[in-house]
Amino acid sequence: MKFLAISGSLRAASHNSALLRAMARLAPAGASVEMCRGLGDLPLFNPDIEASDPAPVAALRAQIISADALLIASPEYAHGITGVMKNALDWMVGCEAFVLKPIALLNASPRAVHAQASLREIVTMMSAQIVEPASITVPILGSGLSEEQIAVHPEISAALRAALEALCAAVATGRAARL
Repeated sequence: MKFLAISGSLRAASHNSALLRAMARLAPAGASVEMCRGLGDLPLFNPDIEASDPAPVAALRAQIISADALLIASPEYAHGITGVMKNALDWMVGCEAFVLKPIALLNASPRAVHAQASLREIVTMMSAQIVEPASITVPILGSGLSEEQIAVHPEISAALRAALEALCAAVATGRAARL
């Protein structure tokens, strides 16, 4: 199984990106987590250029389509998701990349309730399948934990492994239903 991890932050020191990279370290046997790159390269969404399929947009769409499931983590800015995350999602609305795609919504801060609610609303409208047991908040903001420390922290790593297992189960169930 191939999971694509999408962070709504472009910051090198992003807690949400560190959370996703830690999850990549904890992927169970038979699964891999690949970090999505290039959200900062996307042009601002503009329906006038949508038909020209800009290369960064086509690359993102191909990554999403080829993934069995998505892990999405976004910080909260001004009671919403980041501009880079909203822009990426806006580019995907006009295609079917998210339709029935199993998705785990993750967050590195329990204070980011508005971003999580907004993200949930957007991906639901895009017909994604939110996997509830895989959608968790991991309170690492302000903890000082590095990516490595997140991956080995007993309680946090157990929660991340459980989320990954739930996502694997959702993908397996979806595959079985299509047979």
